[in-house]
Formats: sequence, structure tokens, C-alpha cells
Amino acid sequence: MSLAAMRFEAAARQAARVAAALLGWRPGEFWAATPEDLRNALGLGLDGGATPATGELLARLMEAFPDER
Repeated sequence: MSLAAMRFEAAARQAARVAAALLGWRPGEFWAATPEDLRNALGLGLDGGATPATGELLARLMEAFPDER
């Protein structure tokens, strides 16, 4: 395995742990998310005075805009 691949693997594993611990994401949810999704969910991609969505807001949005399956 190349050094770059080993670094990616370590970074991905750490990001998955953070997503699981702080966001409650399961592996499938983590791997389906984009890096931008993860930054926004963690409140890291915010500009200005914006604040991350609360669980209540997220629940309301999920109810209003359910995934089509």
C-alpha cells in the first residue's frame, strides 16, 4: 500500500469515528456523505454568523423532504 493510500485510510477512519461519535452516523451514512456534508454537519463549513442545524430542525426537514425510495 502506498504512503498516500495509508494516509487516506487513516484520515477516513478518523473522520468516520468523529461522524459516529458526534453525529450518530452509521458507516453507510458516512460513506454516502460528501466531505462538504461532513463539514457542514460538524459546523466547520460555516461562514459569517451561521450556526449548525439543530436536531429538531434536521428532523423537521427530514419530515418535510423525505428521501424517495
